[in-house]
Amino acid sequence: MSISEKDAKSLLSHEEYEAVKSAYHPAIYALDRDGLRNLALRLEGYREKAKTFARQKRREAKGTAEPRGKSFPGTADQPAKKKQVFAHALKVVKKERARLHNLDVRAQNVEAAHRALALRRASQFTHHPQGDPTANPGQQAKGGRPKRVRTPGSKVGSILKANARAQAKRDHRPN
Repeated sequence: MSISEKDAKSLLSHEEYEAVKSAYHPAIYALDRDGLRNLALRLEGYREKAKTFARQKRREAKGTAEPRGKSFPGTADQPAKKKQVFAHALKVVKKERARLHNLDVRAQNVEAAHRALALRRASQFTHHPQGDPTANPGQQAKGGRPKRVRTPGSKVGSILKANARAQAKRDHRPN
């Protein structure tokens, strides 16, 4: 169920209405990423507060909870409608954030594709060095230490055991 702007203005305080109003068509495009994130956080806070009040009013109407505060206006319908207004505005803000994210991702993909195309085109043209006579340096030393042979742990244990058996045989041999 959609709530008109006039009804939303009558339900919300001035601060809440300004936050909701900035979540819609002309004002939302003026916000940057941080502004959208901050607006989403404010709207989530307002929505949670309205949800808490609506739940409290429903519990009071059922008789399972004591009245809260001095005078909270209206029935459970008013905070429920406020929650709907905030939830809808939050949905719009989240869609806008997703839209901006998708635009950035698409731009990054296009940029990567352009780089890949440039690399591919550059690799198609082979560069041949000049054919001047040059001396062959001959065989070059690899350098570094010789490669270390690594014996696996399972083999180390079996070698140790074989040595122990051989020593045991020698110990039990008559002189």
